[in-house]
Amino acid sequence: MILAALAAFGTIVTLTLPLLATDKLGNRMKSVGAEREVLRQKHREDLAKERSGNLRQRPEGLIKQVVDRFNLLQYMEGDAVKGKLKMAGFRGEAPVYTFMFFRFVMPFIVFVFTLFYLFVVNGFGLETPAKIAASFGGGFFGFYMPNVFLQNIIQRRQDSIKAAFPDALDLLLICVESGMSVEAAFKKVAEEIGSQSIELAEEFSLTTAELSYLQERRTAYDNLAARTGLSGVKAVVMSLTQAERYGTPLGQALRVMAQENRDMRMSEAEKKAAGLPPKLTVPMIVFFLPVLFAVILGPAIIQLTG
Repeated sequence: MILAALAAFGTIVTLTLPLLATDKLGNRMKSVGAEREVLRQKHREDLAKERSGNLRQRPEGLIKQVVDRFNLLQYMEGDAVKGKLKMAGFRGEAPVYTFMFFRFVMPFIVFVFTLFYLFVVNGFGLETPAKIAASFGGGFFGFYMPNVFLQNIIQRRQDSIKAAFPDALDLLLICVESGMSVEAAFKKVAEEIGSQSIELAEEFSLTTAELSYLQERRTAYDNLAARTGLSGVKAVVMSLTQAERYGTPLGQALRVMAQENRDMRMSEAEKKAAGLPPKLTVPMIVFFLPVLFAVILGPAIIQLTG
């Protein structure tokens, strides 16, 4: 009787255990999906705040009317200007309209200012045709003044990103090898690298948002390379894309790219150091040699004149 009872109990347990067992994998996947939705909602809220602030301003007033009236977005390379503005950190429609407006009005402003200065303030002894020609030259220069201003901003932004990018890759490598996802790794690095380069932290934050929304990560990586315009970032993006496509270890690719970016930064520093002697030649001739001749020949001249 005891053996029969044990056999019945074992049969019941064997049949009911599969029914009572929970799907651990399904629960884990559900929790991961819920966490992903939370992250997406957080990024939506952040983007909404940025859109309501200075990041996504809409053009209004006289600037929009002038640009739309003369159709400047079509005749002044609107797509190329948008790419340059993104590289400079200006996003949205308002910076595009503002840049187009000033590129359109600056030739007239500089022309009128040069004409007024030459005819009223100081003519430098020039004849009237020469003054008018100089005013037209000033207007021609005024057309390219917004481009020069924008290029200077792009250069400063790229220098800041280039200086902090190897350290950001090291942090990204640590995060990935610790088991974090790519989105979480980019988000963590964006928070940590802000003290060294605000521009790079901003780009990584945008990449994190795009990785959460876009269907393909390759598009987010390509957008990062396009916004920075740096060869080192493009090489890293290519490595990340290949690792995503072929399933190669991401940590190894990041380690190699970090070392290559450090070597590139060191080579640029060596190039600048090698260019110092030619640059110092003229200041040494102008400022150092006269003082040296005065010290050497001064006593002899005093003795001869005395």
